Formats: sequence, C-alpha cells, structure tokens
Amino acid sequence: MSSPDPQVRAARNPSTPSTPAVRGPVVAVTGAASGVGALLTERLAASEEIRQVVAIDERRGDCAGAQWHILDVRDPAIADKLRGADVVVHLALDLDLETDPAARSAYNVRGTQTVLTAAAAAGVHRVVLCTSAMVYGALPDNELPLSEDAELRATAEATGVGDLLEIERLARRAPRAHPGLNVTVVRPAVLVGGTDTALTRYFESPRLLVVAGSRPAWQFCHVEDLCGALEYAVLEKVDGELAVGCDGWLEQEEVEELSGIRRMELPSAVALGAAARLHRIGLTPSPAGDLAYTMYPWVVSGSRLHDAGWRPRWTNEEVLAELLEEVSGRHTVAGRRLGRKDATAAGAAGATVALLGAAAVVRRARKARRRA
Repeated sequence: MSSPDPQVRAARNPSTPSTPAVRGPVVAVTGAASGVGALLTERLAASEEIRQVVAIDERRGDCAGAQWHILDVRDPAIADKLRGADVVVHLALDLDLETDPAARSAYNVRGTQTVLTAAAAAGVHRVVLCTSAMVYGALPDNELPLSEDAELRATAEATGVGDLLEIERLARRAPRAHPGLNVTVVRPAVLVGGTDTALTRYFESPRLLVVAGSRPAWQFCHVEDLCGALEYAVLEKVDGELAVGCDGWLEQEEVEELSGIRRMELPSAVALGAAARLHRIGLTPSPAGDLAYTMYPWVVSGSRLHDAGWRPRWTNEEVLAELLEEVSGRHTVAGRRLGRKDATAAGAAGATVALLGAAAVVRRARKARRRA
C-alpha cells in the first residue's frame, strides 16, 4: 500500500517529479545596506532566478532574505565571505560631496582593488562594477549620443570622477591579472532616486545656472532602471562596458519649461572662476569641474543593454519630475545648501550675486552660529 505522504512517495520513487531547486547564481552585493546596494539586494533576493544573495556592508541592512556579513570592503578577509559566490556586484563607493577627497579616494580605490583581488581568490567568475557615464567627460564636441566604446575623456576635476576613472582602469586590468575573472562595468547617466550629487543639487537652486555659450543636454537614470541593468549583468544577459539611462535627452530649454525654474546666465570666465575660488577656500563642496557636466552633453546610447532586450521603465520627463519632488524645500546656491531665508535673498539678488555672493552668505551664517 502506498504512503499518502507525497514527500515519502518521492523519497521511495526517485522518478517522481518534485519542485526543482533554483539553479541560478549566488550573488554577493557590497554596499548592500543603503542606496542602490539596498535596492538591488532586495530585488535579487526576491528573484526566482537567483539562488542566494550574500550582503556585505559595515552595518546590517533591512533585507531579511539575504545572508549578511558585516565588514569593511577593504578588509582582505572579504575573500572568505565571497567563497561560493558566482557573481559579485561592488557598490560600496563613497561619492558624498562632503567627504574629504583624499579619504574618499582611499576608500573607493582600495575597496575596489580588494574586492577584485578577493573575488579572484575566492573563485568568483564575474564582478560587476558601477561607475558613471561622467567618465566619458562633458565636452562640446561629444557625439549625441555617445556609444559605449567612446573614449573616456573625463578628467579628475569633478567630484569623485578621478576615483571612477581609476576604478575603470582597475576593471580593464583585472582580467589580465586574474585570468578567468570577467569584469562588467555599468555607467549610469545622472542618477536620481534618493541620491545627493552636484548634479541633483543643481535643481535645488533658486535659478538654473546656464553658462553663456554652452549647450547642455540632460539625460537621467532612475535607480530602479539602474538596478534592472545590474540584474541583467548579474544574470549574464549582457557584459562588457554598459551605459544606462533614459532614452534620449532633454535640452536646457525643455528642462526649464518642465521645472518652472528660470535660468541665470553667466559668462564662462565668471562662472568657472567664481566656482573655483569658492571651492578653494572651502565654501562650496563642488569643484569647478562639476560645472562642465551642466554645460556640455554626455548623453549615452545604452545600445548594448537595448540589444540584450533591456528597456528603461522611466522617461527623462518622469525622472525629472521625481527629482523636483525630492528636492522640494531644499535650497542650494553654488552647491552649498542654505536655509530658506538665505536662499530667498540669494535668488532675488540675481545671477552674479547668487554665485559670487555665496561666500558672504556662508560667512554671515558662520558668524551668526558663533555668536549664538
């Protein structure tokens, strides 16, 4: 007489079909507790195509479906935590505007070096890195759009871009140093969705700074679309250097119309010179090099992801609307966040005073705090 228990029957009769085990990859995510890392960890943990997610960060995140390891990505002990993983997605980067540049570079570059070496030692066959489309550089003669194979012509003059260029160099060298290790690099356009960068702060200003003679083109990338592109790379649906962003771009006039924020136009020498001086004396977090990314195009095609079947779910118009909602109530002049009263005064003063007067505004605020 046969057993009524289906598990017992399956054990007695190996030919009995049962629910197949998930045979997808084991994926390790660094920087998994916050930002893009947290979103990707949740996404992969919920995917039926992923066998297991190993989450690595200096603190535990909220994803209950992942196996957590708490450590600094610069710690060589990370190699032990990566054993058994098929793919590593390295997202533990510090691109905070307020971080000391030397400390930021030490963390970003050393962390990436350690992860690549540890992944190779642990037998991982693929590492996915995330930099930015900023590595192409913002230049007046850039093609619209840029292909993934376009030359990386950025310099280290913008926030964090020097680190990203070094990470790109490490990505190119790693397969030669570690045969059998595949490295994929994902380069998003202006990232929006809980992010704080010099480019998102541009939309916190009372006026949109336009440098005379420039012709910016705005392309955004929502963090959800970035996570989708990273998942494609994890599942080996696409590899190599991948650019990701919304389809097409917005001209400056379209951005102004959609945002309802008027422009303030300055001569190039005035804008760049003032930005350099204010940053040099420590009154603004953004170096003058950040301005180039609001002056000239660096739009990407995303053709490799498109050829693989990936499509962005967000349009540039939709991402801009979300960005404007996120920054509502914040007030920034020359990259420095101010209180509402100071920001209103700066906006009313006009373009030149708003930029060149930022130093005086911040000094007054500092004196007021000292008196208090």
